[in-house]
Amino acid sequence: MEVVIVADREAAGALVADIVVSHVRPGAVLGLATGSSPLPAYRDLIRRRSEGSLSLAECRAFLLDEYVGLPRTHPESYHSVIRREFTDEAGLDRVDGPDGEAQDIPAEAARYEAAIAAAGGVDVQLLGIGTDGHLGFNEPGSSLASRTRVKTLTRQTRADNARFFDSADDVPRHVITQGLGTILDARHLVLIATGEGKAAAVTSAVEGPVSAFCPASILQLHPRATVVVDEAAAASLQLADYYREAWDNKPAWQRF
Repeated sequence: MEVVIVADREAAGALVADIVVSHVRPGAVLGLATGSSPLPAYRDLIRRRSEGSLSLAECRAFLLDEYVGLPRTHPESYHSVIRREFTDEAGLDRVDGPDGEAQDIPAEAARYEAAIAAAGGVDVQLLGIGTDGHLGFNEPGSSLASRTRVKTLTRQTRADNARFFDSADDVPRHVITQGLGTILDARHLVLIATGEGKAAAVTSAVEGPVSAFCPASILQLHPRATVVVDEAAAASLQLADYYREAWDNKPAWQRF
């Protein structure tokens, strides 16, 4: 695992955008996350496209998760959010996500797993982290080998997401999410976390034990995982000085 500490949220977004660009080629498969964490990276990628230095037209993408029962037309469905915040302006047209309105959720989960496999797997998966350490919507207690399935959101996650709805009561209780085992199948995992509110979760994920109690700790098991954090999110890391030294002295040929 590589931990990179940068000055602030915008610097984190720029670095994550650099990593995504390093994977872009015809047929590349991008794994997209929603929420506030990846927004700076998405803005940077949109800027590059508007300047003519980047095209995602020959890429495709898969989403991590979707609310169960929320119509795709709802402004807070992840189908709508990712288009509004990223893919429409980025020129990325081929985007697949779990169907939260499916009548047969297990069948939809199996379809989604098969679709990712048929695409050749995900080349680079963007990730955020919840304040309780959840990854995707794999809440604490999730199996480390889990595949795409339905999950019940914790009270804390629904409270955290209430800012996107009129109230916490309006946040759906269930989601379809890629499992931790599904996420681990991606060839490069890139987690971005900023702000002091994520510091404890980042420390548990990066320096704590690998445990279902902190689902994001599975990044420690991946052969190519990059964690990009700003100074605030890195505040509790015991090895922060080493992470800075390793990044500052990284061989030029190694890149990402």
